[in-house]
Amino acid sequence: MAEETENDNNLVPAEDRIIKINIEDQMKSAYIDYSMSVIVSRALPDARDGLKPVHRRVLYGMDGLGVTSNKPYKKSARIVGEVLGKYHPHGDSSVYDTMVRMAQEWSMRYPMVDGQGNYGSIDGDPPAAMRYTEARLRRIAEEMLSDIKKDTVDFQLNFDDSEQEPTVLPTRIPNLLINGASGIAVGMATNMAPHNLSEVIDGINAYIDNRDIEISELMQYIKAPDFPTGGIIYGHYGVREAFETGRGRIVIRGKAEIETTKTGKELIVVTEIPYLVNKADMIKRTAELINEKKLEGISEIRDESAKDIRIVYEVKRDANANVVLNNLYKYTALQSSFSVNNIALVKGRPMLMNLKDMIQAFVEHRHEVVVRRTKFELAEAEKRAHILEGYLVALDHLDEVIQLIRNSETPEDARVGLMEKFGLSDLQARAILDMTLRRLTGLERDKIKEEYAELMKTIEYLKEILADESLRYKIIKDELIEIKEKYGDKRRSQIVYSAEDMTMEDFIDDEEVVITISHNSYVKRTPLSEYKRQGRGGKGSLGSSTRDEDFTEHIITATAHNYMLLFTESGRCYWLRAFEIPEGSRTSRGRALQNIINIPKEDKIRAYILVKNLKDKEYMDNNFIIMCTKKGIIKKTSLEAYSRPRANGINAININEGDQLIDACLTTGNSEIVMALKSGRAIRFNESTVRPMGRTATGVRGITLASDDDEVVGMISVNSPDVTVLVVSEKGYGKRTDIEDYRITNRGGKGVKTINITEKTGLLVAIKDVTDNDDLMIINKSGIVIRIGVDTLRVMGRATQGVRLITLKENDEIASITKVAREEDEEVEENIDENTMDNSAENDTTDNQATEE
Repeated sequence: MAEETENDNNLVPAEDRIIKINIEDQMKSAYIDYSMSVIVSRALPDARDGLKPVHRRVLYGMDGLGVTSNKPYKKSARIVGEVLGKYHPHGDSSVYDTMVRMAQEWSMRYPMVDGQGNYGSIDGDPPAAMRYTEARLRRIAEEMLSDIKKDTVDFQLNFDDSEQEPTVLPTRIPNLLINGASGIAVGMATNMAPHNLSEVIDGINAYIDNRDIEISELMQYIKAPDFPTGGIIYGHYGVREAFETGRGRIVIRGKAEIETTKTGKELIVVTEIPYLVNKADMIKRTAELINEKKLEGISEIRDESAKDIRIVYEVKRDANANVVLNNLYKYTALQSSFSVNNIALVKGRPMLMNLKDMIQAFVEHRHEVVVRRTKFELAEAEKRAHILEGYLVALDHLDEVIQLIRNSETPEDARVGLMEKFGLSDLQARAILDMTLRRLTGLERDKIKEEYAELMKTIEYLKEILADESLRYKIIKDELIEIKEKYGDKRRSQIVYSAEDMTMEDFIDDEEVVITISHNSYVKRTPLSEYKRQGRGGKGSLGSSTRDEDFTEHIITATAHNYMLLFTESGRCYWLRAFEIPEGSRTSRGRALQNIINIPKEDKIRAYILVKNLKDKEYMDNNFIIMCTKKGIIKKTSLEAYSRPRANGINAININEGDQLIDACLTTGNSEIVMALKSGRAIRFNESTVRPMGRTATGVRGITLASDDDEVVGMISVNSPDVTVLVVSEKGYGKRTDIEDYRITNRGGKGVKTINITEKTGLLVAIKDVTDNDDLMIINKSGIVIRIGVDTLRVMGRATQGVRLITLKENDEIASITKVAREEDEEVEENIDENTMDNSAENDTTDNQATEE
């Protein structure tokens, strides 16, 4: 019957014997098996010893070959062969590359392998082939393998079950923390930063003393990662995040100093580069950026590195070395980031670990190693003591033992006889039979007794260790302190705690600039040094090329980092950093302001205020903006109301129909205001008579117009009696008058005469507060600019006609004036070609005296 059944099974068709499964489930299962194999057996380090299997096998294989730090070097090929043949059944390059990296001082904070020969370079040069290089273990690597023969760790069979290999090393050093790790598994990756050994050991000991220690307290010991190539850790936020969560982004900068040669040329010298940056690639990429004009201010790059790194960037004479250095940090690998992702294997499972988790894993491992080592040593000591006890029994009954042995026919009879007569164990009896005759001398007998006494003390101490947990942790601490004394060193990576994120102004030199805004709202910035002083009455130099019927309306002197508050004639306020304005030559047109900020085409800039920053609350609360309109309205608002920039601007003042904003100035709250009319009149009053209002208010009357077609041409804020008032008429006449010549009146009056208006002078166009230390820049509607010193203008009476400041060609008029700071040792600018101006006008310096109204 059974035979029939067997025959029946053989007759079943093959397709019916195939088990059908869902391919989706099979793929899922197979891929999970594969991914776990990669995670556990290849890509991720063990949290206990900080090693991946290949690293562990290289160190264990080298230890097995006996290539320790006090032995001669062995060929790398010999070591690789040992590891491949016994433990690591993969490509030889994987083993050799691992060994090479463990020998590179720029890759490992504490290298484990002592390499001899060409092991590559920080420039990315490959190492020599394994047949040419030699290696041995470093002393610190021997600490990783310490006590491995004392049953401190579990062993497993190798790939062909012919050898035993350790599943983890009984490391005395916290390798995961001091050397870090990196690896890409399936569905996860790890990138752990190296740290300083001395700091880590201090932190571990602090953890042992207090298991409830906070990470912030641990960071008092372990301040930040410590990279083998040094560098500067720029900012501490990423470090704190990485320590607390296991993930974070650490910004590293190369260490650079600015040196000055004997000839006055500035050099940027880099002596340390960020971790894992290829020096040659960094220099090559920098050169490409210079050729592409993306990096300015560098004339030459030299790699002067020998044993130590030294990269020299020569800075052009007209460039600012600090700005160039910041641009190097921004655009090149001189500043790079290290993304921390602390994933390691804890009990065979991948786990994201913070600083405390990593310390805890190491301490628990060390505790287990100490317990297992102590048990092993206790067992060995008790075994030895047992033998010594047998020796002592034999020595106490020496004659009887000798007699029994002599009377025995075979060693087996002697062994049994000793066990039966003296109550010895098999081990003791065998040891007695193996004793040499010299052990029977008196001196040797004393040695046995001494050894036994010492052994009993050792056994007592080992039992004490196993019974007392605090003693075990004290041993761990003592061993760590010993490691620190042997291998501890100073931190290499400097930490900059107060660093903030890079801002745009770090890349812009805070130089003095001239900002020009044309009648049709074209704007540009030009270095102030491009404009040179001229004598009064000169013809000027060409200031800008403008479109037909366009002319420069505002000339603003500022520094590149200043904030500009721009006020339009419709009463809106916009913000602009000076460096955000496109740079142009003195003769260039500039760019339309509407392309830079969101100003409507029908609106025009009428006034500006320069503010150093908008974050100083005390400064913002104690300064005010005063605005005036063409119809004589004045308004005062706290600067704080304008401290929050918006892309589309805000309402600064409510403008009545038919009116428009004409000027605005920054005051301290105690200034005196002078407003001038184009009819030649001016009023002076204290700003305290104008109460602060909100942004949307209209304001109050500042001056009464002389007629319906009269209008305000400008306003000044005066804080010092040394200030003189400069007024300029449209046909090039101007004069200075003491401020005291303008009596203080009530706000809203008609004012007094400030210049004698005649057909020759034309109507008033500008009013400025000046001193002898100022220069004047005057521009006319045809684009001609002249720069003269205010000290060339003598102070005159309030109602005089003034002197000619600039010679105008026929039908030309003054468009704008501004004051600028005096420059030292300025050269006189050549006059422009005489054909560009009409020289027929005379330099009229006659003072036409007039009676005061």
